[in-house]
Order: sequence, then C-alpha cells, then structure tokens
Amino acid sequence: MFGSNRNLALVVGARFISRLGGTAVWIVGTLGGAAYAFDATPSQLAAMSMVNAAAAIIGSLVAGMLIDRFGPRKVMVWAEIGSIPPVLWMMVAPSLPLFVAGSALFSLFGVPTWTAGASFAPFITSGREQLERANSFIETGSSIGFVLGPSVGALIETWFGIHSVFWVMAVASAIAAVLAWLTRIEEKPAGHEHGNAWANFTAGIRMAYTTRTLRYFILLGTAVWVGFGGFQALESLFYRDVVGVGVEWLGWMNTLFGLGLVTGAALLPRLPDAIVSARGLSVMAMLAGVGSILYVGSTDLGWIAPGAFAWGTAIGAMEPLLRTLVHLDSPHEYVGRIVGTLQWHRTAGELLPLAVVPALAVSLGIQQTLIAGGVLVVVLAIGSFGTARAIDRHRAGPVAEAVPESI
Repeated sequence: MFGSNRNLALVVGARFISRLGGTAVWIVGTLGGAAYAFDATPSQLAAMSMVNAAAAIIGSLVAGMLIDRFGPRKVMVWAEIGSIPPVLWMMVAPSLPLFVAGSALFSLFGVPTWTAGASFAPFITSGREQLERANSFIETGSSIGFVLGPSVGALIETWFGIHSVFWVMAVASAIAAVLAWLTRIEEKPAGHEHGNAWANFTAGIRMAYTTRTLRYFILLGTAVWVGFGGFQALESLFYRDVVGVGVEWLGWMNTLFGLGLVTGAALLPRLPDAIVSARGLSVMAMLAGVGSILYVGSTDLGWIAPGAFAWGTAIGAMEPLLRTLVHLDSPHEYVGRIVGTLQWHRTAGELLPLAVVPALAVSLGIQQTLIAGGVLVVVLAIGSFGTARAIDRHRAGPVAEAVPESI
C-alpha cells in the first residue's frame, strides 16, 4: 500500500518519529523526571497529570475544528513546531511547578499532532478496506515509535542524565513537521453552514453525541482510558515502591508494551471482517482490561513483562479499529471535530481517575488500585455487549459500508 500512496508513507513516518520523541519525553522525561528528579508524591503526580489533561483537552478540541477548516497537514506541521519550545523549557525548569507548566504547554501542542495524524486516513484513501489498512499502518508506525521511545529515553537518561531526554522530542518534532509538510492533499478551506467559530465547534460535538454509533464508539473508548488513567499517577511509583527497581525499568517495560501495540495494530487487517464492528470493539475493550490486570498483577519482572506485551497487543488492535469505525460513521466535513471529540474523551478518561487514585493508593495500595482499574474496564465492556449487538444489527445494511468521500 505504501508503494501506491506516498502520502500514507509520509504520514506514517511523521507519526512514528513524533510518537518516538513524545513517548521518550512523557514516560522517562516527564513522569520519570517528576518522580525521580523532583521526588514527586502521588498527589503531585496526579495534579501534574490533571493539568496536562486539561491542556490536552483544549488542544484536541481546537485542533479538531482547525482540521475541518484547514486540513490535517497544516495542523500537524504547526503543532509539531509548537511542541519544541515547551520541551526545551522542561529540560532546564528549576522547580516542579515550572516543570509542570512546561509539560502543560507540551500537551497543548503535542496532542493536536495526534488528532491530526488520526484524521489523515479519510483524506488519503477511499473505500472501507483501504481506510482500515491506512489506519492500521498509521497506528503501527505510531506504535513502533512507542516501542523505541522508552528505550531511547532510558538510554539517553543512562548516558547523559534525565534532563537530556528532552532533546529527543525537539529533534523528532522538527523531522515530523518536515514529513507532514511534504504530504500533498487538497487543503481548500471547508465551507461551514454557520458563520462563527463557536457554532462550528459545537456542531461537531453535537454530531458526535447525537449519532448513536459514534456515541457508543467514543464512550467505550473512554472506558478503556479510564482504566488507563490511574497509571499516569501510579505507574512510576509502582516500579519505585512496589517492584523496587530504577526508573530505567519504566522505560524497558513500556518498550514491551509498545511491541504489543505494534503487534496488535499489524494484526488488525488480518482478523476476520466481522471484527470491524461494535461487537469486535467491545471484545477488544474487554481484552484491554484483562491485559492491564496481567501487567500489574505481579511484582516479578518475569511476569510483568508478558503482561505488558499482552496489554499492548489488545490496545494496539483496539485503537485503529476504533478510529476506523469512527471514520466510517463520520461525515467527511466533520471528521476533524469528531476525532477531536474522541481525543478529548480519551484525555478525560485518563483524567477522571486522578481525582481518586491517590487516596485509593493510600488505603488499598498502589498495585491493588491499578488492578481495580483493569477490573472496571472488563465490567464496563462486558456490560456493553447488548448495546454492541443492537448497533451491529442497525449497521448491517449498506450504510455500514459508507465511507466519507475523500477530498
């Protein structure tokens, strides 16, 4: 597919290098730096994650509107460029509050790069099969970046110190901006039925919430990220206080998680066509919950490692599947705003647990709190099976094959 679609190759390359830098900075530089360089407490890590989540929500919603107005290419280019100053500031920030401020700006610009990348497929493909394969390729490239990012971050931290990790993102963002700029898609400004930005913004959100299938896909994806949210505050402490190892193991195990992401994303096009359905998504969500339980169910690194891989595999298949289903049911002129809504729900899902996980970690324990998050995802996914069956019956007609027309 790469040979006949130069734009897809460029988008995959941009997402790969951007995710590599972003993951190295977030996992080792930001979460690891806060825990190890600034000796942050669970409450401080939760507060930092909440600040970043709020900035990410704003960034994803604004990016969605800009994508529908100007196209994903321009949004990706400028968001990548805007990500560079905040990461360089984090490298020299003298205190935790100033470090958190830099991370918030990084989230504000960094998340729109994901939103733009997640919106590209309908612009560069036509037909359901091409759309699914394009989303799989983009997610695979992004996941390979996730694989290498923690390892690169761990190596840079070992050789040059934790503050040097932030150079990885600065260089990666510059390269990703160039690759995105080299893509060639038609970018004529989209026409809007309303005359003001707020009306255009709310129209996209209303479309996402009033369309039954889109609402189900977005909310089920949110449930998975609710289970993931506790890791933002507790994963580094799980390795520090429960497993009793250094920060480099946070990078190594997340590399295994990333290998699972690559495996799952590459596996999706080889699965039966029936998996591209609401029921298929609900099963993947359930497996994601089971995977997170396996990941933190033991303090033995020999058991944590396969758990990380299994969890990554489930999420790796679920992400491009979720994106494909959203693209299939989104009118073309709303793709950016609906993907932006999907992204802010993902961020909100990660944010919601932060209000309670510090207290739960004190009362139940860090490991027990993380396991409970996985159990919650399994229960919610199983509880949605009936709704998924009803949605698939409704989507069984020709409308299920309708793909928003490519520009």
